[in-house]
Amino acid sequence: MNCKAASLAICVALLMLLSEVEVARAVTCNPIQLSPCAAAITSTSSPSAACCAKIKEQRPCLCQYMKNPTLQKFINSPGAKKVASSCGTPFPRC
Repeated sequence: MNCKAASLAICVALLMLLSEVEVARAVTCNPIQLSPCAAAITSTSSPSAACCAKIKEQRPCLCQYMKNPTLQKFINSPGAKKVASSCGTPFPRC
């Protein structure tokens, strides 16, 4: 096997590995996953560590939640933005 073929094989193997990592990290969008944040969103209490973990995990889903008429009032609320900020998770612009 020459150098070009070996390099190509290594690149393909790395791409396959990275693709598997991305699939493993895919998030299932489920607003129920944000239930640990309910108290912090609807009151002045600080978000828990569990809430912050879920906000970070579900961040890719927030735009989808904002488009849902049932969830909009919670996701677009000042409380939700406060929780995201407290958790160090930038609130998406959709």
